[in-house]
Amino acid sequence: MVAAGRVFRLGYFDHPPASWWLSWGAAHLLGSEAPIVVRLPFILLFALSTWLMFRLCTEVADARAGFYAALLLNLSPVFGVTAGTWVLPDGPLDCALLAATLALIHALPATGRRAMLWWLACGLFAGLALVSKYSAILWLGGAFVYLLSSRVHRHWLAHPAPWFAVLLMALLFAPVAVWNATHGWASFAFQGERATGLRFHPLGPLIVAAGEALFVLPWIWGAMLCVAFTALRRGPADWRAWLLCCLAAPPILGFALVAAWSSQRVLFHWAAPGYLMLFPLLGQAVARGESWLGRRGLVATAGFVVLAIAIVSTQVRIDWLGPAVAAATKRDPDLDGIDWTSLRAELAARGLLTQRGLVVGASNWRDAGKIAYALGPEVTVLCLNRDARQFSFANDPARFIGDDVLLLALDHPDAARARLAPLFDRIETLPQATITLRGRVLAIVTVLRGTHLLARPPP
Repeated sequence: MVAAGRVFRLGYFDHPPASWWLSWGAAHLLGSEAPIVVRLPFILLFALSTWLMFRLCTEVADARAGFYAALLLNLSPVFGVTAGTWVLPDGPLDCALLAATLALIHALPATGRRAMLWWLACGLFAGLALVSKYSAILWLGGAFVYLLSSRVHRHWLAHPAPWFAVLLMALLFAPVAVWNATHGWASFAFQGERATGLRFHPLGPLIVAAGEALFVLPWIWGAMLCVAFTALRRGPADWRAWLLCCLAAPPILGFALVAAWSSQRVLFHWAAPGYLMLFPLLGQAVARGESWLGRRGLVATAGFVVLAIAIVSTQVRIDWLGPAVAAATKRDPDLDGIDWTSLRAELAARGLLTQRGLVVGASNWRDAGKIAYALGPEVTVLCLNRDARQFSFANDPARFIGDDVLLLALDHPDAARARLAPLFDRIETLPQATITLRGRVLAIVTVLRGTHLLARPPP
């Protein structure tokens, strides 16, 4: 995310621009791409999300329930760990969706000028959510379903205030649409393809549900579904609970259905915004003693999460588990958990990074990101692969035709040469490099020098 977003743009290949803007802004404001710097906006947004969850649940129930909802949000790994600290679109998405939901709960019973202001606030925050991630459109669909199904609030469909909110949301999203229109609809097409394929997978929805349960934590996930079913049985009579269920259903059910036919893999965190809407109902149940997640359950959950984070974070710092980690897995997970700064140090010691205007090539977009972040913004990194994602726009290889390129690939030298040789006049094999963690080799890096880039991979 950081490496591919070093150039400010109105749109990006994978997602709308909010998360890239945040990491780009933090890096430029503080003059560093250190992990804490580029992650700081996301940490602060999650702090705001915690407060918004408290406020939202307080409106649905009371402050005691709000406390439990905010606590559970922090204990759920997909929210409190990944969305809360990583450079991902999910952090700004969750924060904006919570703000939009809180504004909507205020807007529905309001009247007069106050109602218009709350509806406009709802449109503003929904627009910010859509600028964070395209799946925010599912929240809008859930709100529309609620208005259709609610006799108390259905009259808003004939009122101009919600439509002004939709217009404001569309205006905020317009730059993203313009970027797509001027770049072959690349982002829309990429995300749209994930729902296509028409290959029947009868177990797909169950696999996705199991993965979502793992990411949320199974006992929180199960308790959450129980309170959701209870709210659905009550129906629109409890309009706030019904609203939250309507907002939760589209991402939870939608991505499960997509998993039944799509040839693309449905990632388990995609439905997280749906579960986000159920935390207020769970917080209310815990406060009333109507859930198995009592005080002891919360203490045990907190202990489990803190212990798991401590194990992972100390491992990637001091490598106390050592080779046991690599022996238990096909690919050493430490390779993904650390920054590849050791590679930069080794290449610099060999004098390979001294060339002015150095261009480095990687064989896939994942490695290109890790390499580009490790080498720093001074080094141009190309992704010499058909699936280059944002790198095809950040550093289009077509702009470097005729240049020499230092090639780095986490592949066998013969495989790397065979794949990259057609792109150059000549390829020279250099001594291999390594990626290490406290002296332990995690991966061997094939190092090649490509002379005169001839062509870019076809799109």
